[in-house]
Amino acid sequence: MTRERLYLFDTTLRDGAQTQGVDFSILDKRTIAEALDRIGVDYIEGGWPGANPTDTSFFAASPALARAKLVAFGMTKRSGRSAANDPGLAAVLDARAQGTCLVGKSWDFHVRLALGIALEENLLLIRESIAAAAAKGGEAMFDAEHFFDGYKANPDYAIACLKAAEAAGARWMVLCDTNGGTLPHDVERIVGEVVKRVPGEKLGIHAHNDTENAVANSLAAVRAGVRQVQGTLNGLGERCGNANLVSLIPSLMLKPFYAERFETGIDEESLRHLTHLSRLLDELLNRAPNRHAAYVGAAAFAHKAGLHVSAVEKDPRTYEHIPPETVGNQRHILVSDQAGRSNILSRLREAGIDLDPRHPKVERLLEEVKRREFQGYAYDGAEASFELLARRALESVPEYFRLQSFRVIDERRWNARGDLVTLSEATIKVEVGGTMLMTVAEGNGPVNALDTALRKALTPVFPELESIRLTDYKVRILTPQDGTKALTRVMIATSDAGETWSTVGVSTNVIDASYNALHDSLTYKLWRAGRR
Repeated sequence: MTRERLYLFDTTLRDGAQTQGVDFSILDKRTIAEALDRIGVDYIEGGWPGANPTDTSFFAASPALARAKLVAFGMTKRSGRSAANDPGLAAVLDARAQGTCLVGKSWDFHVRLALGIALEENLLLIRESIAAAAAKGGEAMFDAEHFFDGYKANPDYAIACLKAAEAAGARWMVLCDTNGGTLPHDVERIVGEVVKRVPGEKLGIHAHNDTENAVANSLAAVRAGVRQVQGTLNGLGERCGNANLVSLIPSLMLKPFYAERFETGIDEESLRHLTHLSRLLDELLNRAPNRHAAYVGAAAFAHKAGLHVSAVEKDPRTYEHIPPETVGNQRHILVSDQAGRSNILSRLREAGIDLDPRHPKVERLLEEVKRREFQGYAYDGAEASFELLARRALESVPEYFRLQSFRVIDERRWNARGDLVTLSEATIKVEVGGTMLMTVAEGNGPVNALDTALRKALTPVFPELESIRLTDYKVRILTPQDGTKALTRVMIATSDAGETWSTVGVSTNVIDASYNALHDSLTYKLWRAGRR
């Protein structure tokens, strides 16, 4: 049986950024886009160029993707302007992207209320905007906003909006359940009616989660005929979120009805990175992963001692709907954590370390990872620290420099102009090649001062450290109940000549945790530079 192709469209960088409390940096967006590309997602919506400085800058230096197409999001042109004379549309069309997705009204009520124009004029906006996007090259897509509400109110007009986009050259017309209020049986019924008038291979589904049905609605839409599925990592999105791609992907790939009929751009090996991808996002957002998340949560395959454990030990299928390692997760049992040798091996291969699975050092590395993660380390968002940990366990990594001591002083005072300022100064003693060095440096905060002093000492010996820059810094309190003496985790991102790597440090002292992450960052750079 020949399987049909399903296309996966991620909107984390745009829809996900609308989540309350989420504020992606440009580096965050690049990191997420590159991770999505590696796993095999077909389209990555990078944001709305021209709408804010972050999205504009992201597209100005967009990441080089190997598998996915980068998509710029925007809206159809405004009434009273031509497509060539609309600054908002021009910013989207000028973006460095392989696709353009334009949102427009498909509910007659909204056309009259929000736009205040005639229904026919809205069709003209759609046609001319999509035609301009198609003429640019790449793929043009139309997001039919409030499509399901519009179809219930006036099905002929909602269909007319799709047909206007199709006639103008749209590759995809996406049916949006914008307020998240439609239930699965209605989604399946409506999509089933739509595909009789518009080809299903040109239709997508974009579901919001306001009734906790976004994943179910997306599955129902695929069953009824759409062939593009949109969603976000971990279900991020405004209000109650969007369809969760982390749940949708394995359901589409592993559950019989869908697996037998459809294929995606994600292979079995890439699927094993799904748990890591989910937790990477949480680390970038500086928040705890949802333990009870389907497929990837720490409790998704957890069993308490007793009847369940006995049954699982005889046949895991009794209480596990899939093998946990299929999605990169692992089984947890109260008295033994049967953890992921395969996970470790997969991460090692990503780092370019090919090791026999039976090698005794694999087990020791696994135990070391467990021990350190129990202490508060997290390696899902700190690949450089993980690679160093693995290389130290499996082979020799030089001790390029040895810290003897450091001291950081913060002084808050009034300067000569009468302004209240805070100054940071770091003094560091470090041994390099048998020579003791001491340097002093000021910085914009204690961590910047420490970094400056450390590299001031090391750069004469290791000139390759001159060009690196710290590009992101995150602190997470791991034991908030301990107040100001809480355990702290620091994540640092470092960049050099287009390459970026992340490291982690943990301590009850935030400066000490920062130094641990800095030490890994500099060591990783020297290792990658070939210093042995």
